[in-house]
Amino acid sequence: MKLSTKGRHAITAMMELALRHRDGPVTLADISVEQSISVSYLEQLFARLRKSGLVTGLRGPGGGYCLRRPASEISIAQILEAVDDVLPTRREPIPGEEWAQSLVMWNRLSDRMYGFLDDISLADAIDQQRSAPTGTERPAFTPSFQRSAA
Repeated sequence: MKLSTKGRHAITAMMELALRHRDGPVTLADISVEQSISVSYLEQLFARLRKSGLVTGLRGPGGGYCLRRPASEISIAQILEAVDDVLPTRREPIPGEEWAQSLVMWNRLSDRMYGFLDDISLADAIDQQRSAPTGTERPAFTPSFQRSAA
């Protein structure tokens, strides 16, 4: 499974909000400069993130965006579900409907992938980024979501 560009950028932007939460609202211009994502693209993503209840926007001077809940309570799956039209791909059976084995298999696979991403919080992703070796500059985050053998 490969994350879409939209999903990667949404996760990256949400991590930027989480990392700066103590500083107050974060502008899309600040995220754009820090992560090299266009402001117009971020506007599209944040409209979806706001609609899904993951962020809140504050207008006026000193305004910007904040996480609506703590980073530990927001899963990577929730972020992807907010911005990508493909998650979740699972559908519920209709009573009396007979399913092809391939549909059963895709539903199970979808459940497992969604469950894996739902178990990774935004805070977990930040912790993974912080523990990864870095150069002198803070690079743009690229999600890898590799679990440690803890």
